[in-house]
Amino acid sequence: MLCHQHRPRGSGTATGLHLEQQLRCFSVFRRVFVQRDELRQLAAAVQQPERGHTFRVGSLLFHAMGQLPPTLLPTFHSSIAIFPPGYEASRLYWSMRHGQKRCRYVCSVEEHEGRPEFSIRVIEQGFEDLVLTDTTAKGVWDKVLGPVAERRAETGMLRLFPVYLKGEDLFGLTISAVTRIVESLPGVEACSRYRFRYGRNPMLVLPLSINPSGCARSELQTYPHHERSVSVSVLGKIKRGSSHSKHFVHSKSSQYRRLTSDWKTNVYLAHSRIQGLGLFAARDIEKQTMVIEYMGDILRAEVAMGKELQYKAKNRPAYMFRIDSERVIDATRSGSPARYINHSCSPNCVAEVVTFERGHKIIISAARRIDRGEELCYDYKLTPVADQSKIPCHCGAANCRKWIN
Repeated sequence: MLCHQHRPRGSGTATGLHLEQQLRCFSVFRRVFVQRDELRQLAAAVQQPERGHTFRVGSLLFHAMGQLPPTLLPTFHSSIAIFPPGYEASRLYWSMRHGQKRCRYVCSVEEHEGRPEFSIRVIEQGFEDLVLTDTTAKGVWDKVLGPVAERRAETGMLRLFPVYLKGEDLFGLTISAVTRIVESLPGVEACSRYRFRYGRNPMLVLPLSINPSGCARSELQTYPHHERSVSVSVLGKIKRGSSHSKHFVHSKSSQYRRLTSDWKTNVYLAHSRIQGLGLFAARDIEKQTMVIEYMGDILRAEVAMGKELQYKAKNRPAYMFRIDSERVIDATRSGSPARYINHSCSPNCVAEVVTFERGHKIIISAARRIDRGEELCYDYKLTPVADQSKIPCHCGAANCRKWIN
């Protein structure tokens, strides 16, 4: 290393120092290399939506990926993009009303009569929200780009060429981060016209798509409700004085801690012999073993009823599980694969509403020993209804009641 002698500026050159060798400041310039694991960041954003994770790429702000039901696979994709219903992102773009201002365009994809419907909600301060829809991403963005080009021309700004702008790009469906996520959605391998860029990534374990089989778990009229409720809180219903009760509490708590990390090795998703998709045992499971937790958004009963109406208006099935008279778990948009467990009149599992100190959990446990490869099922215990609303049972058990409700 070449060391230069320091001499204050302006003190002369009697020592023979050249001007270029004088130290003019004490700043140290270093190159800093940041190793960013993009896949882990994306995984955190889509797997833990309750934390409010999101990400921004340029002028696009990603909100939600949505889900892709198997029945919609043939129509909800093109050669360059896949359109999951429920997808939502915001684009900051030039205003349709002022040539030199920008505003927010909330882009979303929904299902309408089995076809994709692309929607843009225009949010601009001082104006009421404007909603635009079309059957294609380009079609709905053309409704924005036309007025934008006119306003820019009026103010003498650079000219836009809307014909060269792709709607899928403006929706954000083709940027690399979103593409990595959408190509990891379950079932997208069946998109015949789509050209994959990355393929499924094992880190992006995403919520499963809606099961269109029409089984009771996807009916809007009622929720599975199970009478059996077990309290494992130390302050709960079990007496402290009983050593057996203490052992029971410890056993349940420790089982649940293991379940949170081991459930992925317990089950796998496949086509069911009963109906639609089903969940199967990935290993031999002993009796009374916790298999999987039924997860989703915990809603008040009144809110859940409103959600039902929204899903029904969009022709979307619902996955809901009642905890008690006041709370319901909604697993329609996000939840664990437990929602795919079918009903059976001769079940090998049981659903329990378990109370921990941190809240209520719905746990699916083995009612008997379950062999590897055996389909998991439990009794929904739905309230009997009138004949016109009855749901047929396809479990095939010797004691089948013919109806789920």
